[in-house]
Amino acid sequence: MFEFTDSVLQARPDIVWRTNEMRRNPLMYATESRQEKIYSLIYRFDKRKRTLIATLADTSDNCLLHVAGMLSSLAKLDNISGAALQMQRQVQWFKEVEDTGIPQIKESNNCDGMKPRELFTKNHKELVKEGERWMKGTASSCTVVGALIITIMFAAAFTIPGGNNGQTGFPIFLHKKLFTAFIVSDAISLFSSTTSVLMFLGILTSRYAEDDFLKSLPTKMIIGLSTLFISIATMMVAFSSALFIMIHEQSWIVIPMIFLASVPVTLFIWMQFPLLVEMYISTYGRGIFDKKVKSRA
Repeated sequence: MFEFTDSVLQARPDIVWRTNEMRRNPLMYATESRQEKIYSLIYRFDKRKRTLIATLADTSDNCLLHVAGMLSSLAKLDNISGAALQMQRQVQWFKEVEDTGIPQIKESNNCDGMKPRELFTKNHKELVKEGERWMKGTASSCTVVGALIITIMFAAAFTIPGGNNGQTGFPIFLHKKLFTAFIVSDAISLFSSTTSVLMFLGILTSRYAEDDFLKSLPTKMIIGLSTLFISIATMMVAFSSALFIMIHEQSWIVIPMIFLASVPVTLFIWMQFPLLVEMYISTYGRGIFDKKVKSRA
């Protein structure tokens, strides 16, 4: 409970130095449990005290950075969507704790002779594999959709509604606003779906190092999903524009068709948009740690 811990530490700041039977202080336990709010209380101390806390070792000679490299059952990773985002959160924790202490703690050994980074790699080996499978599975599925849209939009650009003028070769409805909407949306859909496929191919060919889950892979996934959403939406706009050009006099057919064209866009938003938002906040948001935490009155 953050409020309780906050109040206790304000009343008795010396409690931060108290340890349990494993010689772990409250901030080490907060790191093991991945309690970012409680861990953020470390920023109330000056740099000297933060460094001292980071260098304290438990009974197994694990410092704070070693604890950050562990994958504890207390971390509650099930609350985070997808193995890739779970791995990203673990890397964020390790990087944050790494920046808290002095550089020397990166080279400290525990009783097993393992440095913090080695312990992190050992404990997160399976999560890296799960994150890779999750990323590749999502990218593969989206690549198929993007490639299909590229094929459709490329063909639609040369089979325009109404056909071409036999004498000039220009489209018959060239000067109609709906035809302009069709061409523009078709081009946007083609370019965005191509960008999407390239991003997903970048994910499929990535090396999947631990640090790639911090920024590189999420950024590619964010761009890929965003451009795929744009391509689907503009594809439906192109379809609706072409339909309206050809049978604009029969609105009883056009209006229901346009309404149905919005269904794929709505389904994509419902299924993928929450993941996209969560991934964006996790990667480019204000962060899970509050470095400006202040004492309450």
